[in-house]
Amino acid sequence: MTILVVALVTFLALMVGVPLLLAIARFFGLYTTVEERETHVFILFGQVLGVIAEPGLHFLPGKLGLGALLVRAFGRRVVLDLSLTQEYLRSQPVNSEEGAPMGIGIWYEMYVDDAEAYLFKNADPRGSLRANVGSSAVRALSNMRLSDMLETRHAMSMLVRNEVSPKSHEWGFKLGSVYIRKVHFRDGAMVRQIQEKVVNRLRQVTSAIQQDGANQVNLIRGTAEREAAIEFAKAAALRPKIVGEALRQLQQHPRVAAATFEVLETQRLLESQAEITLLPAGDGIAALVAAQQK
Repeated sequence: MTILVVALVTFLALMVGVPLLLAIARFFGLYTTVEERETHVFILFGQVLGVIAEPGLHFLPGKLGLGALLVRAFGRRVVLDLSLTQEYLRSQPVNSEEGAPMGIGIWYEMYVDDAEAYLFKNADPRGSLRANVGSSAVRALSNMRLSDMLETRHAMSMLVRNEVSPKSHEWGFKLGSVYIRKVHFRDGAMVRQIQEKVVNRLRQVTSAIQQDGANQVNLIRGTAEREAAIEFAKAAALRPKIVGEALRQLQQHPRVAAATFEVLETQRLLESQAEITLLPAGDGIAALVAAQQK
């Protein structure tokens, strides 16, 4: 029983006492825990006592001195997130060299690089950086040729980044990638005019293609008809020669020629669908009866 009681008391002491002691240590500023991509700024009497950006467990009196024990009562601790953040500015107004009102969409990355500058050199560093990116885009991209503005996104992105970076460093920011994601026309009437011109041009091209196709078909058809007419004419010219040659060969065989002409005559009679009366040879009475029936 004694062992069980001692074990229970030890368990309760570790379960309740250790967290309580750690809370008291944190309250009096004995230590702090810094997470990944995080920095702690300790301010005492309006002055920066120290900045800890390395992740891990830190014993504050050893790093900041005895002043760390007074931060809780007379100062403050600011925790800054150093993670990479992204923002997108929509439709920044820019005019091209030709005077076309364009809108530029800018996407950029940023993270806190200097904690002291971020806290004390600008009251609203994110808003100032956003305004700086927009104004830099207007300065760097205004009066560009419209064709370059629609095609050279990478060069435009580099212009804006080079324009913004020096100023962003003064405010404690480190600017990452800058990319022009969208370039569009801001004037609705101009967009409609361009659409109408494109539609008309497409109609002209479609009509030209259809007309060219029809011309090609007519050309092929005319060529085919001409060649067919030539071949038919050749065939018509050769027909008498072929028929005459066949008849000449038939005349060399009288019996075959007679039989052939008889067959041809019979075939013509059958094709004419005329009425035929067959009479036996040498029978006059039958001829008379046939004549009376007519």
